[in-house]
Amino acid sequence: MRPFFRNKGRKGEALGLGSASEPAIELVGIDKKFGAVHANKNINLTVAKGTIHGIIGENGAGKSTLMSILYGFYQADQGEIRISGRPVAIRDSQAAIAAGIGMVHQHFMLVEDFTVLENVMLGAEGGQLLAKGTSHARKELKRLESDYGMEVDPDAVVEELPVGTQQRVEILKALYRGAEILILDEPTGVLTPPEADHLFKVLRVLRDQGKTIILITHKLREIMAITDTVSVMRRGEMVATRTTSETTVEELAELMVGRRVLLRVEKGDAAPGNVLLSVRNLTVKDSRGVVMVDNVSFDVRAGEIVGIAGVAGNGQSELLEAIAGIRKPTSGEIWIDGKPAAGIDPRGLRELGLAHIPEDRHHMGLVLKFEEYENAILGYHRDPRYGRGYLLDLDAIREEAEEKIAKYDIRPPNPRLRTANFSGGNQQKIVVAREIERDPKLLLVGQPTRGVDIGAIEFIHKRIIDMRDAGKAVLLVSVELDEVRSLSDRILVMFAGKIVGEKSGDASEQMLGLMMAGIAA
Repeated sequence: MRPFFRNKGRKGEALGLGSASEPAIELVGIDKKFGAVHANKNINLTVAKGTIHGIIGENGAGKSTLMSILYGFYQADQGEIRISGRPVAIRDSQAAIAAGIGMVHQHFMLVEDFTVLENVMLGAEGGQLLAKGTSHARKELKRLESDYGMEVDPDAVVEELPVGTQQRVEILKALYRGAEILILDEPTGVLTPPEADHLFKVLRVLRDQGKTIILITHKLREIMAITDTVSVMRRGEMVATRTTSETTVEELAELMVGRRVLLRVEKGDAAPGNVLLSVRNLTVKDSRGVVMVDNVSFDVRAGEIVGIAGVAGNGQSELLEAIAGIRKPTSGEIWIDGKPAAGIDPRGLRELGLAHIPEDRHHMGLVLKFEEYENAILGYHRDPRYGRGYLLDLDAIREEAEEKIAKYDIRPPNPRLRTANFSGGNQQKIVVAREIERDPKLLLVGQPTRGVDIGAIEFIHKRIIDMRDAGKAVLLVSVELDEVRSLSDRILVMFAGKIVGEKSGDASEQMLGLMMAGIAA
């Protein structure tokens, strides 16, 4: 196992990589441009050995570019990388692995049909005699599991494992290749709260045994809970580094955005009225005939927000798509304001008073090649106010688009700009403005702040609360449990396609996490 696995000397220090007193990583004057976009501007960063170092920043702040340079995906235009005090040239991910760097991506790089052992060995098979390599890998995997408390069945097929266990496999894969430095990109985005807690325990064990962890996350509470040090990036620059115990969530948010940010959702008590959405015995199958929504029933009333909590893949997306008319239900009934709605197409549902902010804005909410003003009426382009027949009143459409841009603070304020050129947060604002400004009776919201800057999160949350307070019914689906708890008046928990329980909006994270994992009802 010589190609990637490096023998260890003292615990926590790889032989030949310098003194333990040297920083694990030093990035000196890192600069990177993509055409006119200056992604990293003279970045300097020092990460101490045996620590958990957080890196935070808004979308487009340059975090991913910086970590991609460290892991060899990109080459810096200028600057130097030092590992344990020694300059290194990292031209690709193989060079990064050889330098003792491992990366766990947000979307796992695993072969789902392979076993755990096969995934761990992949690319580090140990020569032509596979049986010998397999025997060595099995022993080494058992040792790593024991050392770091990450037990997993080496013969289990990856696609049959829970998401939290798959992530464990990714970490083991990096450790097997001799990683002394681990980069984790948004590691809790797909985890339940109990799984996230277990991950944090694993990271602390890794740190205490001398590993260095770089954690990229937008969740400030996690930064405060797990990191020793945190660095803040804004608009391509490194603006601050703080000892975590000496800073606050409020200070970090302000450093990220450049202004004060309201981190809590302010809302009064709900005043529920008549039922605007009624779902009865709804069952939805996917294209393979697998039941994704299993005999689900619930109501949403005017003047309330009902949130659906659950780990991704437990039927929430299919439920939302069935109500929105995108996916045809297998059986069951949907009623909107007392009118049958099951099987009606999205255009017909809009006429019944439904608006939909989809989970995936790129594939379902926007046409990225269109200009902003074109996306601002997408789905509503047959409205007589925009013209008649095939003739559109472009002046009227652009004028309305400019009004939405001003009201929703969409940047840059240019209705003629292609939508692909807006940031993720501003793209989401285009969708939110289009749907909310139609004054619907029922608003379906999927992942409202996925990949959205902290400042835009604050804005979008306020608009959703405004809808509730205006007497609209809101059905919210989000994998962000904090978001569901903050916005919802009632919370339905989905597991394996079923609603396994209902809680009030102030339910504890622990209880909801157990329900999301199918442990409690």
